[in-house]
Amino acid sequence: MLRLIPAALAALMLTALPAAAQKLSLNEISGYLNTIQSAKSPFTQINGDGTISTGTIYIKRPGKARFEYNPPDQALVLAWSGAVYIFDKKVSGQPETYPLAQTPLSIILARNVNLAQAGMVTGHSYDGTATTVTAQDPKRPEYGSIQLKFTGNPVELRQWVIDDGNGNRTTVVLGGLEDTALANSVFDVKRVGGR
Repeated sequence: MLRLIPAALAALMLTALPAAAQKLSLNEISGYLNTIQSAKSPFTQINGDGTISTGTIYIKRPGKARFEYNPPDQALVLAWSGAVYIFDKKVSGQPETYPLAQTPLSIILARNVNLAQAGMVTGHSYDGTATTVTAQDPKRPEYGSIQLKFTGNPVELRQWVIDDGNGNRTTVVLGGLEDTALANSVFDVKRVGGR
């Protein structure tokens, strides 16, 4: 599911982002991420082989996320109770499971996001359109990194790129996070498929 993305496609995506006034500080970005409590957004995922998947992401901080993929994809990804579960409906059996702390997604889903934490941010730039922050867990750099892209006025998370530490890369472009009340059952791995 996590694959390399061509650089040309990444550059094309950035040109579609709305203009922002200036580079956002790490404190502004951390403050914004900490305001996200319960939200959803349509998303487009660009896979390294050039294929595109779409769906809806649901986020409830701290620690919960649900990626529902639209047909023809038959995948469901849940972050729940400290783990990430990847279900492939084409294959019966147990899901692939990883500790959430071993994924860069844990940075977004943390109870208190503090990107200014020593050693977490490995890159912070502005290209005239978006502020990009690259971060990784300083205690576990082998688990990969996440590159977050934000626009300003108001601050908004527009996309992220996850490098998983094994040479795999996935880009997720958000259609606009919308505050919404979500029950914990949306993320419960025991209730896969139901809400």
